[in-house]
Amino acid sequence: MNKWNLIVDVARCNGCFNCFVACKDEHVGNDFPGYAAAQPLHGHRWIDIRTVERGQTPMVDVTFLPTMCNHCDDAPCVRAGTGAVTKREDGIVLIDPVKARGRREIADACPYGAVVWNEEKRLAQKCTFCAHLLDAGWKEPRCAQVCATGAIRAVKLEDGQMQRLAESESLEVLHPQYGTRPRVYYRNLHRTNTCFVGATIVSRASGASECVRGAKVTLSRDDRPVAETETDGFGEFKIDRLAPGSGGYSLEIAAEGHERALKRFDLASSTYLGTIELAPDAR
Repeated sequence: MNKWNLIVDVARCNGCFNCFVACKDEHVGNDFPGYAAAQPLHGHRWIDIRTVERGQTPMVDVTFLPTMCNHCDDAPCVRAGTGAVTKREDGIVLIDPVKARGRREIADACPYGAVVWNEEKRLAQKCTFCAHLLDAGWKEPRCAQVCATGAIRAVKLEDGQMQRLAESESLEVLHPQYGTRPRVYYRNLHRTNTCFVGATIVSRASGASECVRGAKVTLSRDDRPVAETETDGFGEFKIDRLAPGSGGYSLEIAAEGHERALKRFDLASSTYLGTIELAPDAR
């Protein structure tokens, strides 16, 4: 049967927190029997927006990463709940607000930290995918409804269809090594878990420093090319999707009318190499 999935494009998220506010608006002070007890005003983030910064001035990449319950197909909270947490046929995982009372092990079981303990109610709580609204005929949960940039979208598909969509859109899940089979997918997740290298290429061929547009940049590791790009109108380039702490690299920069430049560096995290000056070709 068709099951609910959430797709988050971190490249589109601008950190407006509309989704966070909508979740609070829906659940704070509102009990939905069979679905969830009221969310407390403070301390709970059933949807959280994390900020990831990469690089150094003036080349800085800031990414916002919405996180929530992954409604996993092999959910540790379901196992820990022993009947107090259920996986619905449509893919949504719900914590019974009555049966789960006093069961802190349900919150402790989530490896993503998405299940939060409500000390006042003695209850584990989390995102419900707004199941009470979907069951009433809504087409999407509140977080997707209010997302102004289209960064969050809900889709209800058969598992095979979802897998094909994930492959066609290069979707990933958080921490696949946990083996929980999440139903929340991400686009452009590399902006949160990989590194980039960038620089500004200038020339003094005319006696003054000028940006070099269209310079060919080749990144190599162990003398084998791993990526190529060209500088833009500001003389800048960025090569992304590199593994953090991946060690030694070399950059070769080639531009018409200039001598080739070679720069070697170690990559620990996203790095701006500064300004690299090309010398005029003496030939």
